[in-house]
Amino acid sequence: MADSAFFCSLSHEGVLDARGPDAGKFLQGQLTCNLNYLSDSQSSLGARCTQKGRMQSSFRILLEGDGYLLAMASELIEAQLADLKKYAVFSKAKLNDDSSSWARFGLDSAQGVLAGLGLELPQEDGAVARADGLIAVRVSTDRAELWIPAERAAGLRQHLAAQLPEGELNQWLLGQVRAGLGQVMPQTRELFIPQMLNLQAVGGVSFKKGCYTGQEIVARMQYLGKLKRRLYRLALPSGELPLPGTPLFSPTHGSAIGEVVLAAQAADQVELLAVVQAEAAEDGNLHLGTLEGPGLQLLDLPYQLDRDREILR
Repeated sequence: MADSAFFCSLSHEGVLDARGPDAGKFLQGQLTCNLNYLSDSQSSLGARCTQKGRMQSSFRILLEGDGYLLAMASELIEAQLADLKKYAVFSKAKLNDDSSSWARFGLDSAQGVLAGLGLELPQEDGAVARADGLIAVRVSTDRAELWIPAERAAGLRQHLAAQLPEGELNQWLLGQVRAGLGQVMPQTRELFIPQMLNLQAVGGVSFKKGCYTGQEIVARMQYLGKLKRRLYRLALPSGELPLPGTPLFSPTHGSAIGEVVLAAQAADQVELLAVVQAEAAEDGNLHLGTLEGPGLQLLDLPYQLDRDREILR
């Protein structure tokens, strides 16, 4: 087992549940991802947008029984439920906060532990494995979520602790930053369109599924627009973790040119994802918080942006 192997509780997220005969049809008209791609062995990233294409939430969605489960930042669930229920009254779909029904853990470099639970999880991003009521979801290379029914959580946690060191949430978020997976947080709600978080590059936006809330804006940007702001990975030599929404500045531009999306502490620096104006990023003169704030260094992302490939989905 790799020295970096660990598990941690994904306490920062909750679960929204959608069920009923019309749940799939209803969500298909609300979300950026194509639910037709979901299966017992495949999940998807996605987002829900305003009419103007601004993301109210981002999530991972998977099938469960006769419904769907969406994992997102806990603080977003109440607002998403309230808004979705306004439209769900016209369909046979019920939505609930199902967070208390599940315990969710992040596992890093723990393929053998999952296999010991009967979960043979492929390395393909978004892959799902199921066994004995447990669900494993591949979120990036060597990283997986383990979903456990709440009534079995205590016993399974002991099982994990007997085989893996328990890490902190920061370790998990650092892996998310390095995977280039942005996420909508309460501070950044309705701030970004999906392409600003590179969501189209990681399978979270479908351009062939048809209409959904905000689709016109999102599609126009992909086909006709030039994306001026997108997600970058950056390093901060030292200092406290910046909160989501913290502004970035460029002396060259003389004003705010971006916002922090997600940050985590690494061994000798802070690593973060931020939405930044492309011109400012190319200049490479980026500062956190103020024009005189600490400088930021650009780091690589593990994927490439390719509009021709992205619109095939």
